[in-house]
Amino acid sequence: MIRAGLVLCSEDRKHDALVQGRSIQKNINISSRRHSARFGVLNSKAEAEIAETFIKKLRIHTASRHQDILNLSGGNQQKVILGGWLSEQGVRVLIVDDPTRGIDVDARSEIYDLLYQLAEDGMAIVVVSSGLSEVIGICDRLLVMCEGKISA
Repeated sequence: MIRAGLVLCSEDRKHDALVQGRSIQKNINISSRRHSARFGVLNSKAEAEIAETFIKKLRIHTASRHQDILNLSGGNQQKVILGGWLSEQGVRVLIVDDPTRGIDVDARSEIYDLLYQLAEDGMAIVVVSSGLSEVIGICDRLLVMCEGKISA
């Protein structure tokens, strides 16, 4: 259960964030699954609705919510991961580590738009990135860290 309202989208999505070999629907619902269950029985209809909601909201390019996550582009995989965290209740702080690493320019723009919208809606967004141009372009405040200490 998320008590502090804080979630992390890891920089290594394939190893830390995706349930490989599973569908988009399962990956979107993985962190919020308990909200779709009653007495330990999953409500497939509720999970399908949640998946469809986030596929539309995040503009995930897919033929079906049943498509294997590994068959998506890197940008769409990243959007599925974000959808999984956003489907959780009570998230107030989103930490994204290199959110646009390995994704194309169009998907990058869509990720930025999503982060802007989340911030506008009141969510705190912490962006961790080694790309200075990325953080300068999307962040309101910037801290530079070196060897675990704030250096600028």
